[in-house]
Amino acid sequence: MFGSIYIGLSGLAAYSRGLQQISNNVANLNSQGFKGSTVSFENILGANSRSRGGFGNSGGGVQNAPSQLNFAAGELRQTDRDLDLAINGNGLLMLMRGDEVMYTRTGSFEIDKSGYIVLSGTEWRLATLDASGRPQTLSVDVSRTNPPKATASVPFTGFIATDATAPTTVGNITVYDKNGGKHVWTVTATKDTSATATPGTWNITVNDTNGPLKDGTGATAQPQTKQLKFIGTIVDPSTSKLDFTDPGSGSVVTLDFSGAQSFAGSSSTLSAGSVDGYGVGTFASLAVNDSGQVEISYSNGQKQQLGAVAIADFRDTSDLTQESSGMFSARDTAMRDILPSGDVRVGKVQSRRLEASNVDLTLEFSDLILVQRGFQASSQIISATNDMIQQLFGIRGQG
Repeated sequence: MFGSIYIGLSGLAAYSRGLQQISNNVANLNSQGFKGSTVSFENILGANSRSRGGFGNSGGGVQNAPSQLNFAAGELRQTDRDLDLAINGNGLLMLMRGDEVMYTRTGSFEIDKSGYIVLSGTEWRLATLDASGRPQTLSVDVSRTNPPKATASVPFTGFIATDATAPTTVGNITVYDKNGGKHVWTVTATKDTSATATPGTWNITVNDTNGPLKDGTGATAQPQTKQLKFIGTIVDPSTSKLDFTDPGSGSVVTLDFSGAQSFAGSSSTLSAGSVDGYGVGTFASLAVNDSGQVEISYSNGQKQQLGAVAIADFRDTSDLTQESSGMFSARDTAMRDILPSGDVRVGKVQSRRLEASNVDLTLEFSDLILVQRGFQASSQIISATNDMIQQLFGIRGQG
């Protein structure tokens, strides 16, 4: 009968630990990236068996079965931060701190004072892949500015009216020199009416905010003037592209009239198309794009990809241990692959998303009832055994 007491005690110990697991799962119902653990039990049987709680004997008993993390994906919830990241798939984000490595399913990241992308409130840096596919950390400080690009070409479309009494003017054309300086040009097409002019010839001049562009030949420098010629309604190919030089920087810009035409009429529709080139850009924002690349945006409208986010795929998720702050550690013997976003084995990293806990409250409450009943039944075993022992002690007195 004394063995029954130890068997009952093993039940009390096992169900108490089961209650702790359930409590932990329920308490983390709203913890981002949390993975619930299973609550299960196993019997103790055999001459050499011993419960993990120290109770039970060769006659039997119960103990907690090894807990398993449930790696089912939680709900992906939308946020308004570019560096809130989650995985739509089975992979985990890789985090590095010196030689230490951790993993997470989701997290709010920020840029630290050294320019590294870190998990908010920690020193764990987000890992990206280098050119050879190896994980590394990166600092955005080396890419905080974007060099300028000089405007090379300005395309024109529409037509020039041959009967117009006033010059055809196209203004507000923004161009950039090789130093990133911004210039606003006005292009004027004036019909050549000189006696020696070929029919269909137009004189093209350029003015910026400081006046007409000069040819840079001494004190008597004249405005730069190029001739645009038409053969009927079509631009003469030999004059379709006219080069103008900014005297200050020496940058050369080609005015491309290949798309222009000439028609009879009094009103012109000549206009400038999209102009290339831009000034110096400064850091504007950092995000992870749809391809899983860390992408920096600049004030000049340009973007630069710094590297692909590293995503880990584990052959066996039982090699992972859940730590605090939604992170996981892995055994030294764990088998893993480090892959880029979009690989079918790991899924896709998504910006402005956080993964919610995968705890199923209905299942937890169901387990809670079973644990409660098991604890109650085990306590009844101990109580009944105690009554029987009391009766046994009373036999001598009855004699």
